[in-house]
Amino acid sequence: MKQQTIVTLDLEGVLVPEIWIAFADKTGIPELRRTTRDEPDYDVLMRGRLDILDQHGLKLPDIQEVIGTLSPMDGAKAFLDELRSMTQVIILSDTFEEFAQPLMRQLSWPSIFCHYLEVDENGRIVNYKLRQSNQKQKAVAAFKSLNYKIIAAGDSYNDTTMLGEAHAGFLFHAPANVRAEFPQFPAFDEYPDLLSAMKKEL
Repeated sequence: MKQQTIVTLDLEGVLVPEIWIAFADKTGIPELRRTTRDEPDYDVLMRGRLDILDQHGLKLPDIQEVIGTLSPMDGAKAFLDELRSMTQVIILSDTFEEFAQPLMRQLSWPSIFCHYLEVDENGRIVNYKLRQSNQKQKAVAAFKSLNYKIIAAGDSYNDTTMLGEAHAGFLFHAPANVRAEFPQFPAFDEYPDLLSAMKKEL
């Protein structure tokens, strides 16, 4: 009997634009352009973001307004639709439920595991809550324990443990620094190429 598969995908940079970069461009705050492609320590990254939001008096509705203007990357929905016609797909993201919903609607509601924010009555983001630390790698390990074959793709430092845990891991739209540090993962920049590589593993 052929082993069943699950494909796990990162969200930002793989299927949709980087939310924080879009928000940085909208607000003109260059420090907010820093992402998991630049900072391996997610807590350092998020604490810095929350400090910047407070310094500028920016709140969750301000971010959600920008998210409402975003669309999936060109070709992302067709790629995801075709992949979902062949196997189960779960998005493992370090974004937040409060950010993801408008984008999930545009992608026809794929399953997503992500984190959540603590927000006060005025819309100020006071903290963030990880579902668990290193959730992408742990999710893949859990799926493997259920006897699934896991194929994974991501673009950033925080995806590399997921790619390493999976039976097959691929970089997609990854920057040069991540590609250079993790040459063991085949790297692609076009959806048809990634889809072709994944089909070989299904």
